[in-house]
Order: sequence, then C-alpha cells, then structure tokens
Amino acid sequence: MGEVKLMKGNEALAEAAIRAGLQAYFGYPITPQSEVIEYLAREEPKYNYTLIQAESEVAAVNMMYGAGGAGGRVMTTTSSPGFSLMQEGISYLACAQIPCVFANIVRGGPGLGTIQPSQSDYNQATKGGGHGDYNLIVLAPNSVQEMVDHCYLAFELADKYRSPTMLLSDGAIGQMMEKVELPDPIEYKPDKPWATVGKPKTRERNILTSLYIRSETMEEKNLELQAKFKLMRENEVRYDEYMMDDAELVITAFGLTSRVAKKTVQIGREAGLKLGMFRPITVWPFPFDRVREIAARDHVKLFCSIEMNAGQMVKDIELAVCGQKPVRFYGRMGGIVPTPQEVFDVVKKFGEEA
Repeated sequence: MGEVKLMKGNEALAEAAIRAGLQAYFGYPITPQSEVIEYLAREEPKYNYTLIQAESEVAAVNMMYGAGGAGGRVMTTTSSPGFSLMQEGISYLACAQIPCVFANIVRGGPGLGTIQPSQSDYNQATKGGGHGDYNLIVLAPNSVQEMVDHCYLAFELADKYRSPTMLLSDGAIGQMMEKVELPDPIEYKPDKPWATVGKPKTRERNILTSLYIRSETMEEKNLELQAKFKLMRENEVRYDEYMMDDAELVITAFGLTSRVAKKTVQIGREAGLKLGMFRPITVWPFPFDRVREIAARDHVKLFCSIEMNAGQMVKDIELAVCGQKPVRFYGRMGGIVPTPQEVFDVVKKFGEEA
C-alpha cells in the first residue's frame, strides 16, 4: 500500500505522474491547473525527470512530439484555451503514433471565459479536436483519487496502443482537496524499439512522421489507425453504475457532475423515486452498447443527462438509446455547478412529464 495524504487534485495528478515514471513534462501555466507545473518544478531536484516551462502551449505539444518520439514517458497539462492551441500537435502525435499523456483541467468558455469549472470541452476531447480522422482514449475522473488512478492508467494505455491519451477533468476537481492513496512508485523501463534513439547497424531507421504525400500511402496509414481505434473501442470501455438494477429514471453524468448525480439519486430514493445513475468513465470510447442495453429494459422510463455545458454528452446518450426511451437534458454553464436538489427537481419534473 502506498501513502495516504490530503492533497489538491492538481498536486495529486503531478505526484501520480512522478510515481508512474514521468521522464519529461512540458507545459505552460494557466488557471486552474497551474499547481501541476508548480508542484513538478518544486519536486524536480529530487527526481530524474526533465521539466520545461515552454513559451506557449504550441511549443509544449511539439516538445511532447520530440521527447515522446525518443521513447520518453512524457506529459503535459493545461486548461481549455491552452488545450485548443495544442490541437494541431495532437493530430500530428496521433498519426505518428507517439504515446504521451494530456490532461485538460477544463474551465468555462467559449473564449477566455472564466476560471471556474466546466465540462464544455467534451466535444473537443471526444470528437477529435484537431484535423483528420483520429481519436484519443479520454478518461473522465470524478475525484482526486481518480486523478491519481487515471494518470497511471493513461500512461499504461498510451504505451499499450502507441497513442496520446487524455484526462478530461475540471477546475473543481483540480482545486479541491481530498484524501488520496498514492500507489508505490514504479520503476519504469521503456521497451520501445520504434523510438528514435539512434540507429544501430542491425535495423533500418525509425521514422516517426505524419507526412505521407502519396494518397494511397496516407490511406494505408489511416486504415492502420482505424484498426487500432477499433481495438480501443472493443477493449477499453469503462463505466460505473449506481442503483441501476431497478432504476426507472436514469441520470447520466460524467466527471464532477456524476458526484452531484449520485447524491441526487440518494435524494430521489428517499423520496420514493427509483432513480439510478450511469456514469461513463471513458468518454471515448463511449459505452454505447451498455447504454443501449439499459434503454431496452422495460422498467426504464427516461434518461436525463446532467452536464456543465449546453448539452454535449447528451448527443452520445441519444445515439446510444436510439429512440428506445425519451432522453432529456439539464445543464449549467459558465462555471456553475448544479446542486443535487436542483437536479432532483428537474429530473422529477421530467419523470412526471414522461
């Protein structure tokens, strides 16, 4: 068993990265995630990793390309406007198949917006974000403990699939303090024969690129990537269910709002309503099949997606339900977190109208 500490989410994420074998971090401070780079800068003298505060998020993502391509276990963190600046580089990384970890501690937008928590980057994270046909495995933690656990998992999945992976969190989880169990540090020993570490005489050059001039070659690369994404969809779907066995009204939520939804379910059960919660942990690949199975249950009357945005995940819920049951949405924007009682009142009303 590792250490148990009271930690802020951003700092727990940084410590988890160190313990997961971080070899290089490139980033730029932006609220509400600046504690990550501050923590790593403070701890750097104690460990054997490299930290560079880049001149911009554009520079940081391209540093990820170089160090990740050389086989390093690398990571960056940012918040919404900074993540937007990284999209071109992420597309390059996905095509070149360079493993690395991104964390977006989301704040309200559009634009510079607010520094308060939001979930309005869901579409950007799950539908590609940059140009071309690609996907990232996107994990949505809902606690400080999951910031740690998902950080370890993100590094493992990045190496497993030779792909960038992502944590989609928010400013509340990044700033809140909770008790967290930190796993023991691992001794990371990279085994990456594809990496650009110098060419021995025994093999051909390793070339990591996203540039394929011939259309036929570019299509071959795309087909290779699509086969990998198919494996991700088959093997890496993760979700959580709460009081779903007899639920008539199903609340769907991810990340921070899933904590609100869980309390809402408890309020509903005390009031005699059969509420349940379904929470995607991987928002990509999305658990379409499981939602479709739940929608087929006779006793399920309605789905209600609760989000801190204008209705982004609800589109995936609607696709999964595929018309079997009504789907409703309730969201708050601008950095406002809905309360459990507020959500209960909305879901109860939707249930009465169904």
